[in-house]
Amino acid sequence: MESPNLKYINQLAAGDAAVKEELIHIIKTEFPEEKKEYCKSIESGDFSRIAEIIHRVKHKISILGLIEGYEIANVFEYNLRNSDLKGKAAFEKVLMAITAYIKTI
Repeated sequence: MESPNLKYINQLAAGDAAVKEELIHIIKTEFPEEKKEYCKSIESGDFSRIAEIIHRVKHKISILGLIEGYEIANVFEYNLRNSDLKGKAAFEKVLMAITAYIKTI
């Protein structure tokens, strides 16, 4: 599996440390909350809500340079819209990778 990175964030910031720190701050504050929402929605079995959360998280996955992770999220979101949990395990591996990574940045 690919590893999260700051390449795209560095590109967006274009050398502006304040912009880079703001983007990192957004990810570090929003992602854990979205992950909690995801877990609660999984427990409740609300496919529609889970798909909505994944749609939001996909942007962070993309910003962290996870091309394969973005595709995994896309497929899982599609499956959820058809009341199918196929892809859940792969998506949760992406979540774990991001969770571990944001602790280091």
